[in-house]
Amino acid sequence: MPSRNSLDVDGHTIAVTHLDKVIYPRTGTIKAQVIEYYSEISDVMLPHIRDRPVTRKRWPDGVQSTPFFEKNLPAHAPEWVGRVQLEHSDRSVVYPVLTSRAELVWLAQQAALELHVPQWTLGSGDGGVSYKQDRMTDRVVLDLDPGPDVTLYQCAQVALRIREMLDGIGLRSFPVTSGSKGIHIYFRLDAPISADSARKVAKQIATQLQSESPELVTAQMTKSVRGGRVFVDWSQNSASKTTLAPYSMRGRDEPCVAAPRAWDELNDKKIRHIMFDEMTARLDEFGDLLTGLEDVSPSGSAPIPRSTAAGTDVVDLGEYRRKRDENKTPEPFGDSRTDDDRAEGPMFVIQEHHARRLHYDFRLERDGVLVSWAIPKNLPLEGDKNRLAVQTEDHPIDYGNFEGDIPAGEYGGGHVEIWDRGTYETEKWRDKEIIVRLHGERIQGRYALIKTGDKNWLAHLMSDEPRPIVPDSLRDPRPMLATDESIEKLTGDKWAFEGKWDGYRILLRYIDGKLRLTSRSGIDMTKDFPALRTIADDLGLLDVVLDGEVVAFDEQGRTNFTRLAGRSEIGDVDVKFMLFDILYLNGSSLLKLTWEDRRGLLEEIGKAFRTDLVQLPPLLDGPGSAAIATSRDRGWEGVVAKRRDSTYQQGRRSKTWLKQKNWTDIEVVIGGWRPGKGGRGSRIGSLLLGLPEETGLRYVGRVGTGFSDSQLDALMAELEPLRRKTSPFLDTLDRKVASDAVWVLPKLVADVRFMDWTSAGHLRHPSWRGIRRDKLPGDL
Repeated sequence: MPSRNSLDVDGHTIAVTHLDKVIYPRTGTIKAQVIEYYSEISDVMLPHIRDRPVTRKRWPDGVQSTPFFEKNLPAHAPEWVGRVQLEHSDRSVVYPVLTSRAELVWLAQQAALELHVPQWTLGSGDGGVSYKQDRMTDRVVLDLDPGPDVTLYQCAQVALRIREMLDGIGLRSFPVTSGSKGIHIYFRLDAPISADSARKVAKQIATQLQSESPELVTAQMTKSVRGGRVFVDWSQNSASKTTLAPYSMRGRDEPCVAAPRAWDELNDKKIRHIMFDEMTARLDEFGDLLTGLEDVSPSGSAPIPRSTAAGTDVVDLGEYRRKRDENKTPEPFGDSRTDDDRAEGPMFVIQEHHARRLHYDFRLERDGVLVSWAIPKNLPLEGDKNRLAVQTEDHPIDYGNFEGDIPAGEYGGGHVEIWDRGTYETEKWRDKEIIVRLHGERIQGRYALIKTGDKNWLAHLMSDEPRPIVPDSLRDPRPMLATDESIEKLTGDKWAFEGKWDGYRILLRYIDGKLRLTSRSGIDMTKDFPALRTIADDLGLLDVVLDGEVVAFDEQGRTNFTRLAGRSEIGDVDVKFMLFDILYLNGSSLLKLTWEDRRGLLEEIGKAFRTDLVQLPPLLDGPGSAAIATSRDRGWEGVVAKRRDSTYQQGRRSKTWLKQKNWTDIEVVIGGWRPGKGGRGSRIGSLLLGLPEETGLRYVGRVGTGFSDSQLDALMAELEPLRRKTSPFLDTLDRKVASDAVWVLPKLVADVRFMDWTSAGHLRHPSWRGIRRDKLPGDL
């Protein structure tokens, strides 16, 4: 029976999670409303995506996070979701093909906000869909994409001209405001044509429009010519291209939709995009404004076959069912796993099976079934032994929980009990070789299955096992970045507040007993901080990726970047690693956990450190205004606020993390220096600073304070080999400054603190802080 954690949609039970998660922060739109929209819109949306493979664009953490495109249907998709396998040049892809409201609701639960489809439809075969597609279509789309400074109303005027052209040749057309920037114009053909022919038709229309109104329309894809014009994109009809489906939501700041429009609406100078919560009223008023675009037969679509990822057969568990009578055996026949179950990872199970002969059934969850082998002597526990494994028919997912007695006389009759069960990771899955890593209670390790005959395989424990697989995304990790924005009004119930530390942002990676420290731009800084290598002694057998800041403290107990950057000259600098996040722990990526859950793990990990080189700073009390006041009282650089429900978005600047500084620092590039005077006659008097732009270095002024004598000597030694004859700056510098300037190659990044900007765009009252060894000019 459905519960508060599930929905019953047309006879299908769909597990739903995080219904109150905010998907669109600007409007407060939550996941439950997205699901409700797709449920309500299904009757009018489905005819326009019928028989078309669907590519999804998903925002599991809301539109403020990084989305991802998804083509392959996930292995955990319910069996009743339609699908088809298509061959690409380099791989096979199993796409969903939607024919029901339940399928739309299931995708909405996955936060698939945008559904994209091609213009061609799947070819018909003997009661199903053929695997080799001829890419035929009976509809064409023109995507009107406004260039800079072009309004939606100007797009609408181009759309009206397209309507005139199509009316003139007897083709009915349909406008859809895209929900993003422009307008899609669909028109129906009298007879199906190839995708390539459809693209040529669309290009001919676009080219004619450009010749008529070159000041308003372009058919060229080059972005540089789109200023003040509408780009009529004809390429959306290519076999390899997809377009946002009519009625689909958009993953923008606001929940707009691809909304079909009446033609007279395009004459409104105030035309705008339609929000998702306006669509019910529009349907009551207009009905489906795309009626007539599709040739929908009364009987609906042909059934869609369910193909495996391997592409060899239809996944219908036919062999399993043929061997069993549901009325005579207690064995399961379905998949009742929830999304929360699947989130733990694909499962494996080993069942001890007392049939005619005792054997062990080894099963791996993949593509909606349990791929199964019978192993007479169970998986080997030693690396020098191989065990025979005979592949049997695929079993339903629910079989992973089955224990009991199969009646005598039935297939496989005898007692079944679970010997071990857990999750696994796939390293390789090919027709003749499978390598997986098992995480069970009784069995852990890296196992290979090698095919030796039609159904015969060898199972082998790989002796080079020993440590968990590190996900590719964490082999060269990049830190999540905060957005500069006031935090004064943030509340402590939804946000956590941390100090902003004045040092080098460092990711600490300790895997297989090897310690590596990298900067935010990926520079290896392990050798820069030899004292921190002793951290490995405390981590022991843990495999972790940690995020933090390497800092140096001054006599007042405040972090001091100038002291850190000049430690080689100052000597005896107390360096610490301020720990504030964890990305990976012993085989598990933690990127999708909330900040609150990661913080809890971090506090446990923090107990492992006996050295005071690692510190886990306490959080500041909220609200944001109080946290800022505390940081100012303590002389800190500022405060970082993190949403308690935020996931870790590698290499991205996100608004789920915000930072507010108590003063302004800037990273600049050194382009030259001027000799000192008086007591500094033999040293650098000031450095000439710039900011990189596309065509060169823009001059932003000089810095001549904040240096120690030893720092000036070290700078001179570092800059001398970089001398050049000409200025690296785009600007013409004042004659007085340029007259005695020594120009250098702009290779060194420096950190400068300043008050504000002058009217000439130069730094006011700058003070030197140090060289940024963790950054390159291209990082600015």
